[in-house]
This record gives sequence, C-alpha cells and structure tokens, in this order.
Amino acid sequence: MAFSAVLFDFDGVLVDTEWAIYQAWLRTFQKHDHDLPLDVYTRCIGSDFATWSPKTHLEELSGLAFDWHDLDELRQEEIMADLANAGPMPGVVGLLEKLNAAEIPCAVVSSSSHHWVDGWLEKLGLTRHFKTIVCRGDAPRIKPAPDLYLEAAKRLHLAPAACLVIEDSLNGVNSAIAAGMPVWAVPNRVTDCLDFTPAGRVFPAMNALTAALPFPASPV
Repeated sequence: MAFSAVLFDFDGVLVDTEWAIYQAWLRTFQKHDHDLPLDVYTRCIGSDFATWSPKTHLEELSGLAFDWHDLDELRQEEIMADLANAGPMPGVVGLLEKLNAAEIPCAVVSSSSHHWVDGWLEKLGLTRHFKTIVCRGDAPRIKPAPDLYLEAAKRLHLAPAACLVIEDSLNGVNSAIAAGMPVWAVPNRVTDCLDFTPAGRVFPAMNALTAALPFPASPV
C-alpha cells in the first residue's frame, strides 16, 4: 500500500498503559464484589466515559453512589505504581527509527490528554520521532469521531487517505475509518478479545506490522 505518513494511537500501541489501567479498574470493581470482564470494559478503550462509563456501570451494578474524586486519585496512584518500569511496546522503537530513516512523517493521535501523552513520550525519549502530537482538546471531538485524525492530517498537510493509522481499539479503528484513513490494528492483552474485522489488516505484534510495510529499498 502507498502511504505518506503513519499516525499512531498512544495507549496500548506505543506504551502498554492499557493493562495497568484495566487492572486498577478491576480492583475497584472487585472491592465492591463485582467483576469487570474485558469484553465489557473495552467499550471505553480509545475514547472516554461518554462512550461507556465504568463509573456508571459500577453504580448500576451496586446500587451505590461513590466519591469518585477520592477513588480516582487512588486508582491513578495504583496505575502509576504498576507502570513504574514501563517502556515502549516491543517493536515500536525499531519501527519509528525505520520510518524516520525513510523520511516518513509520524504523528501521535490520542483521546488522552497532552499531560499524559506528552509526559510519557518525553520520559521514554520518543518525542523526537513525531512531527506532531494531537490529543484531547486539539479538536472538537475525540474518538470514535474522526476529528483528531483529521486534525493530524491537516497539521501534516496531507490528504487523510495518505495517512496510515495504527490502532489497538475499535473506537480508534472506527475513528480512522470515519476520517477516510486506512487503518491497521495491533491488539494488545486488553483488546485482543475484540473483533477487528473493520480494520484493513490485523497483526499480532508491532514487529509483524513493520515487516509488512513497504519501506523504500536501502541505497547500495
């Protein structure tokens, strides 16, 4: 396939943050004697709680109202503790280096905040690989709406169809499709229970996706 740029989702694609976030939510549910199956929780992956809310779901299951301010702070502390030694997903750095060497612009497009995404990219030394970073607040709507991806294409001065998207969630896949962009999926341990039929291709890992990309031949 021909493409002029690669747009990466962040959570679960560049860094394995999704598992720690899910585990923190699961502990919250279990403390109140309820389960949170992955096939239920994944409704909010790649978007926000306007799509589906674990908070509302737990209150409906338990019949209780919670002080979410305190619970959110505790859950965030647990997430950061679990992610203390987190690094890039396997294969990510190699792919970014290949794309940079081929002078193919890259961008991050995430429904998360700049505080979260930019902080991780700086911490892991990945910021230099990206021409632009588009997050919540940079466009009117987040995924599954197409706005964030369209904003990234605009910043790169490219037609949406020229931008290949790499996603790990159905909300993200649907966002890219709505933006008119080809999208490949690399599910992770949180999202591999989902049906990624809408994606153009599905890969078990980033290394397999990298092998499928038509990089220009190296000069002799």
